[in-house]
Amino acid sequence: MRVGGIAAAIETYQHEPTPPLILVECMKDARSLLGEIDLLAEVCDAGTKVVVVGAANDILLYRELMRRGVSEYLVAPIQPLQLIAAIGGLFNDPDQPFVGRTVAFVGARGGSGSSSVAHNTAYAMSERIGVNTVIVDYDLPFGTSGLNFNQDPLGGVADALSQPQRLDATLLDRMMVRCSDRLSLFAAPATLDNDWDIDTDAFDEVTNRIRSTAPFVVLDLPHMWSGWMRQQLIAADEVVLVATPDLASLRNAKNLVDLIRQARPNDAPPRVVLNQVGMPGRPEIPAKEFGQALGIHPALSIPFDAKVFGAAANNGQMILDSAAKTKAAEAFEMLAQIVSQRQIPATSATKARKASAGLGGLFKRR
Repeated sequence: MRVGGIAAAIETYQHEPTPPLILVECMKDARSLLGEIDLLAEVCDAGTKVVVVGAANDILLYRELMRRGVSEYLVAPIQPLQLIAAIGGLFNDPDQPFVGRTVAFVGARGGSGSSSVAHNTAYAMSERIGVNTVIVDYDLPFGTSGLNFNQDPLGGVADALSQPQRLDATLLDRMMVRCSDRLSLFAAPATLDNDWDIDTDAFDEVTNRIRSTAPFVVLDLPHMWSGWMRQQLIAADEVVLVATPDLASLRNAKNLVDLIRQARPNDAPPRVVLNQVGMPGRPEIPAKEFGQALGIHPALSIPFDAKVFGAAANNGQMILDSAAKTKAAEAFEMLAQIVSQRQIPATSATKARKASAGLGGLFKRR
């Protein structure tokens, strides 16, 4: 960063190569701005992009700047996300490899049901919304993704973490388990044979490689704290914080929200999901008070239903299959739409209602 506006940029780049992007600010009138831009063009190398921040909101000035080769013109004052979007648009390359969106699920405390919420949401995204989704279970010693989907994979995410540099499309496909046409699983080994002391860079590399395989990657993160956990939360496109309505969850959730906000000041805050709401005999913090303490109103609440969740877990099923008419199933469909930013197609919703009706629909009185 240099002080002095366009004049300082001209003086600087008379004697050195110009970078891929030059961002200059000029609060002068249109005539003076255009004159300085012409002088800057004389010292710019071919291929250099120039973004100008000015004071005048004038479409004629904008068109003249574009005609003279300026890449983008922004009117002050500008917001950080506005600048990021402008620069990102300039360097967006459609020929670059595909990169999917990561959604990290983490529990505010042990037993909050974060894994169950992550798996059911991912299933709803794949089956109801119809988008290809990959679940990555990073709870290496105690992960439950294999159990929840009634799968017994031989390899999985542990194999990927042991050789991140060798991962390619073929190897990734061999390591993944196909749960359905649109849902794949990188299961955890869930054994104590190793200490799982894995470098942070390995987790970053595996996550980045998996992002090339599907539009959405759901990260099932364990309830622990380490360098790689911090990095995964900060780097994720979306963070879903699953909490139960009690004091310990509120304290831990507040710590996580504060950390993520500080590390990602220009990103959206985590989405808070209250799980196991309405457990008989347990005093609870109301959702409104919980949200006020965090500064984030919960995105939704999932009711406590031991019978429904217990039966689904024991049978290796998702709630949408085992209890499609329950409030929990509706909550997972809603959460899937929130994190994917997509709506459930009308045809899928109709099919889901017909499937849940089963044979009972054949005997309705007319």
